[in-house]
Amino acid sequence: MNDSHQISNHQLAIEAIKKKLIGKSLNYNEIFAIMDQIAKERLGPVLTTYFAAAGFKEGFSNDELYFLTKAMVATGPRLHFDGIVAGKHSTGGVAGTRTTMIVVPIVAAAGYTIPKNSTRAITSPAGTADTMEVLCPVTFSVDQITDIVGTIGGCIVEGGYLGLAPADDVIIEIEKPIAFESYDKFIVSIMAKQIASGVTHLVLDIPVGPTMKIQHFKDAAMIANKFTFLGERFGLHVVADINEMKQNAGRGVGPLLEARDVLEVLEQKENRSRELEEKAVRLAGKLLTICLSSDNHTMNDVSGESLARDMLENGKALKKMKEIIKAQGGDPEISSAHIQTAKHMYQMKSKKSGSVRAIDNQQVSAICRILGCPTEKKAGMYMNKKIDDSVDKGDILCTFYAEDSFRLKEAVWTLMHTNIYSLI
Repeated sequence: MNDSHQISNHQLAIEAIKKKLIGKSLNYNEIFAIMDQIAKERLGPVLTTYFAAAGFKEGFSNDELYFLTKAMVATGPRLHFDGIVAGKHSTGGVAGTRTTMIVVPIVAAAGYTIPKNSTRAITSPAGTADTMEVLCPVTFSVDQITDIVGTIGGCIVEGGYLGLAPADDVIIEIEKPIAFESYDKFIVSIMAKQIASGVTHLVLDIPVGPTMKIQHFKDAAMIANKFTFLGERFGLHVVADINEMKQNAGRGVGPLLEARDVLEVLEQKENRSRELEEKAVRLAGKLLTICLSSDNHTMNDVSGESLARDMLENGKALKKMKEIIKAQGGDPEISSAHIQTAKHMYQMKSKKSGSVRAIDNQQVSAICRILGCPTEKKAGMYMNKKIDDSVDKGDILCTFYAEDSFRLKEAVWTLMHTNIYSLI
């Protein structure tokens, strides 16, 4: 730099972090410097942690959210697709609710491009990338993704490997040890990845519940407003789905068990999770509705949700999922019946009769991590009983699975000191 008043991006980033730590607002140049230095891994873990921590308490202004998102996108590669490009993301924190792997093939089967890049688990026992990896590889280059989506119309891949919004991936690794991220952080993370993926139409799943990441509807409304603000600033069509969740929509918790739930819905098995199916259809329907509204070549009287349900019931979504699995290097003939659970198992039985009043999602996540999730794909928990189910004494409430017998013993010991189920 030849101007004596200008300083290096590295020094500017350090000064900006100090400024944010004492509660002051940052401008775009300061935020870009931080994102640039994090993306290039020049700040180191300590300074990066200071920045991640700086946003936990006070958060960021709307302008700062815009600057953060813009800078995250600007410091990495981008995907480019023509026409309407659909996207779906969840604010997360709900164990055993793998709707993305149902929504993507539904939307792609309906004729819309949907390049889904997903994170691995941060606060839950499995992320979409962890679960999709049970069925096929999820790590690809930008060029490979472009080819897959250009041929098939969709994909479900790990976003971190692509290098989209690279600063975000570094910050995610910093946050993993405490399994915690602020609202503003995941808002920026989600929007940066969607914009970098070329998305033009986005549905956001915002679950709310007493043991979910977002526990109050007022917080959910605030989060939805911030997403809408960012959508307007970046020219995205955004629709939010704020929904109450008291338990996981599927029955499996953990990569393999959640993948089995997904396949059962796509295969329209009699024993499939209807709750998971209904949520996925609703989200796909909302996404298709905004896509249809922007598509001048589509009949206006088509309902997005009815189109989504048709794609599921007529088998086109399953066919599309098999195409995606094959294109990503997996076995397209894999089915829910082929999926084998872990070799070590423990059945938690009810000590009394009654009905299930509540399930503690946070305890479910904690125990599944003890069992080995998300690293050990076959580890996890199957919910034999869910809220409002009747229970007799001795009935199986849930089943633990682990590849390691010592992990299973630790989970069972933890179970003695906690309470997953509340019965009345």
